[in-house]
Amino acid sequence: MSSASAAAGKARQPEHGRVPAWLQRLESPVTTYYVLLSVTAVLVIIGLIMVLSASAIVSYKSSDSSYTIFLRQAQFAAVGAIAMTIASRVSVATWKRFAVPALLGAMALQLLVFTPLGKSVNGNTNWIAVGPISIQPSEFAKLGIVLFGAAVLTRKRKLLGHFKHALVPFVVPFSGLAILLVLLGHDLGTVIVMSAIVAAVLYTAGVSWRLFAVGGLGFGLLAAVMILTSENRLARFDVWLGKDTDPFGAARQPLHGRYALADGGWWGVGLGASREKWQWLSEPHNDFIYAIIGEELGLPGTLVVLALFAVLALVCYRLVLRTDDLFIRLATGGVMAWIVVQAIVNIGAVIGLLPVIGVPLPLVSSGGSSLVTTMLALGMLLSFARQEPGCAEALAARPSVVRRSLAVLPVGRSRGAARGSGRGAGR
Repeated sequence: MSSASAAAGKARQPEHGRVPAWLQRLESPVTTYYVLLSVTAVLVIIGLIMVLSASAIVSYKSSDSSYTIFLRQAQFAAVGAIAMTIASRVSVATWKRFAVPALLGAMALQLLVFTPLGKSVNGNTNWIAVGPISIQPSEFAKLGIVLFGAAVLTRKRKLLGHFKHALVPFVVPFSGLAILLVLLGHDLGTVIVMSAIVAAVLYTAGVSWRLFAVGGLGFGLLAAVMILTSENRLARFDVWLGKDTDPFGAARQPLHGRYALADGGWWGVGLGASREKWQWLSEPHNDFIYAIIGEELGLPGTLVVLALFAVLALVCYRLVLRTDDLFIRLATGGVMAWIVVQAIVNIGAVIGLLPVIGVPLPLVSSGGSSLVTTMLALGMLLSFARQEPGCAEALAARPSVVRRSLAVLPVGRSRGAARGSGRGAGR
């Protein structure tokens, strides 16, 4: 081989080495941890920005301040950040011990919605009001079902080939009773998400497909009964089928949601410039915040939100694949289904793909209970990510953000130089 060809070969080697080096970074033990943390933070920040924009008119009308709803949401985000930080340091063994108390506590809270503390919103009795604070117990029940299902099915892993052991006691009676309590409050949207969590935990555990066929048929019949026995749900279903297009009736919300997306077009009307939030869209900062994102930020804004949820799903799937602990697999699968299915139901209702059911967009919509419990669940996944081989050691070896920030300050450098000169003088 000539020297020229050898030199050319050496010159080409770095080009071929770039892709493997880039891919090797994804195999880092801290990739799951940092991607999960980053996606969660970005979604929460986008949510705060859009809640500020979407709620300004509604907030000013109710309290003479455009920032009331936003400040309350920011407070819940701070509480959620604290909860997520604490949860990320909790051990897997501790999460297992929390399984039964978490579900029983959530069910006890859910019973309180049928007492004088209960509060109805848009026909759904699913809140507890204590003074100015409202709590939605069903959000905590989602996390309880995840933990309880993961703990129980992990203990019964060798018996899951039998229907009886797959169903008892996870589905019957505990999860079934929790779902029934929410159903009695007429919150069909939350019931759909909770049922998806149960199905995801069972699927991750490897339960037979026959059980899903029977369960799917039963759930379909239940949903049909719930729709046919409720005028409100039946009206929403008629709107979805195109039978009702009255812009001043049940069709108003979905119609104006699509008007918002149409007004936004390709590039949006600009942040804060929404027209639909001026009392045309009745829930601009809650269930229909995705419509305001599309109106103000256009197609790029909606695609970014979709991409973030897709990345969140992928990183959860990565966590499932990279662990040998069945409890971690089942709990991660449950949280993944919780967030992804809820996002699909919310976005599908906004764009007209699904009927309006009434669930918030996770981490983005206004709502304290939803935000705090979702961040708590993602904090639990961060604690699972720390269990990857080498992750905890790599995180411990890296200096903290505060320490890295102080290291670049001029004062720190001068003090370091002074210490160095003092040591030099001592020598």
